[in-house]
Amino acid sequence: MRIMKKSRSKFLYIRGLKYHIREWGHPNSPKIIFLHGWMDMSASFQFTVDCMADDWHVLAPDWRGFGLSEWAKTDYWFQDYIADLNTIIDKLSPKKSVIVVGHSMGGNVAAILAGTRPNRFRKLILAEGFGLRPRDPEKAPRQYSKWLKCINYPKTLKPYNTFKDVADRLLNNTPNMELSKAEFLAVHWAKKTKKNLVELRADPKHRNPSPSIYHPEEAMACWRKITAPVLWVHSDSDWLQSFMGDHYDKVESYRKAFKLLSEVKINNSSHMMHLDQPLLFAQAIEKFIK
Repeated sequence: MRIMKKSRSKFLYIRGLKYHIREWGHPNSPKIIFLHGWMDMSASFQFTVDCMADDWHVLAPDWRGFGLSEWAKTDYWFQDYIADLNTIIDKLSPKKSVIVVGHSMGGNVAAILAGTRPNRFRKLILAEGFGLRPRDPEKAPRQYSKWLKCINYPKTLKPYNTFKDVADRLLNNTPNMELSKAEFLAVHWAKKTKKNLVELRADPKHRNPSPSIYHPEEAMACWRKITAPVLWVHSDSDWLQSFMGDHYDKVESYRKAFKLLSEVKINNSSHMMHLDQPLLFAQAIEKFIK
């Protein structure tokens, strides 16, 4: 059994919000910034950090409205995450370019910024965070309608009775994860309420639909400006094909938008590869960096 590396917390004010940054390792060690995905949080990288062979100074923010970071007063816009990351990098590494690992939504955020400010990125690892499926512009009126409806009837997140229920949900989403890992994460993902229930540490407004339609051409224009070497990390599950649906063939054009692209597949993993195959995930990251 691996020894769990102790993490510590610090808080920074990022664009008016109190942001939680979880960190591992000695501050003088080489820096890596880890970015979690939607409805996840920084503590999920604990097991990846535990499996890393070298000594790294790992810094992992909880995105606004997740984990221990402050909730936004209004809705959450994808562009806000990009601006937040821009500020985070400038605060954490004001003089040196950085190595960034982004999972899912975190990867999509990082890739846009890496094309916008290419000199700030030394290497970029995208763990199933390379674009979304295209959306039909004709569906824009329906999308705006759904968004407006949520303003009047906000989404909610159901509470749980116990932390064990949260752990069970994590195991249901990631069946290959060990029970001990799910129990560890449950107390980071959730907190006790005054009514003695357990609720997730996530702002329910994250479930509100965006009014805007995703345009992959805009993302690819940014990706083409990236100068850092990029690693695409895939699971061997059917997650990407399911996620892209009828637009799975679009993935090939996504690939071609990156100039310096390598790829690696993590076997026996799900989309949440950092939870069910942290050793293979850590090895892929360190091999690419070296």
